[in-house]
Amino acid sequence: MPIKIQNDLPAKHELEEENIFVMDESRALSQDFRELQIAILNLMPIKQDTELQLLRALSNTPLQIDVTFIQTESHVSKNTSSSHIKKFYETFSNVKDRNFDGLIITGAPVEKLAFEEVNYWDELTTIMEWSKEHVTSTLHICWGAQAGLYYHYGIKKVLLDEKLSGVYKHHVLNRKEPLVRGFDDFFMAPHSRYTEACRKDILNNKQLKVFADSDEAGIYIAIGQDGKHIFVMGHPEYDRMTLDQEYKRDLDKGLEPQLPVNYYPDDDCNRKPVLSWRSHANNLYTNWLNYYVYQTTPYDLNEKVQTYGN
Repeated sequence: MPIKIQNDLPAKHELEEENIFVMDESRALSQDFRELQIAILNLMPIKQDTELQLLRALSNTPLQIDVTFIQTESHVSKNTSSSHIKKFYETFSNVKDRNFDGLIITGAPVEKLAFEEVNYWDELTTIMEWSKEHVTSTLHICWGAQAGLYYHYGIKKVLLDEKLSGVYKHHVLNRKEPLVRGFDDFFMAPHSRYTEACRKDILNNKQLKVFADSDEAGIYIAIGQDGKHIFVMGHPEYDRMTLDQEYKRDLDKGLEPQLPVNYYPDDDCNRKPVLSWRSHANNLYTNWLNYYVYQTTPYDLNEKVQTYGN
């Protein structure tokens, strides 16, 4: 089934070039069944790249999805044109009275700041509180996962000795859980971050379950409230060249970054990176949509209790 997006979203053409079925608004009007309503709070700086990556990841499901991109009102993006934001994004104030089947909160390059120092933290906490009543399941990615764990469960983040960058080996802890159904015993996943959620605090919190872990990269997947909150510590949505772009950007800034682990053939940054995580990523997003959104959400979204702001 297709993803429904706005007619002229730039990602639409590239998705179609990859033979991903994308339905524009005009055609979707003729459909006679309810699509899943998925909101994406995109906190990444280059929003078009993240749009494409997430839409690609969400496309591998038989479910029809209607995507709404949300921006923060308290932060002005410096790396994405205001015309793109104005045309393709909604503000939270414009969607807060709606209900959504699923919400994705992306990562953001603000890890070294204390959560309360992030200029849109108050707005983000408002959105996370709103999600308790207005969203069936929320998927938090990388910094978004750290922020969600801190807000919902009081889990602090820890500054790493150096940036964790590369594609790391992970193992599944309980393959009977729906979120990791179909995963191999070991799988690869990309990470790009300076901090991590405190491992000890996660393991000691009885409200949280850990589904996947890495000896090198730490806890990868944790969930709370039987899947209402899902936390993915890495970036499964990244495409082949994302870590390459980040590495060379940091080089140009004179930051002397470490070479991304398990990424370039023979650790040669002039060679095409190996794509070793796409099948796992597709499985992860498909399982989330199927087992934690579609199988759980009411057919009529108006059945949800409207308590926010009351």
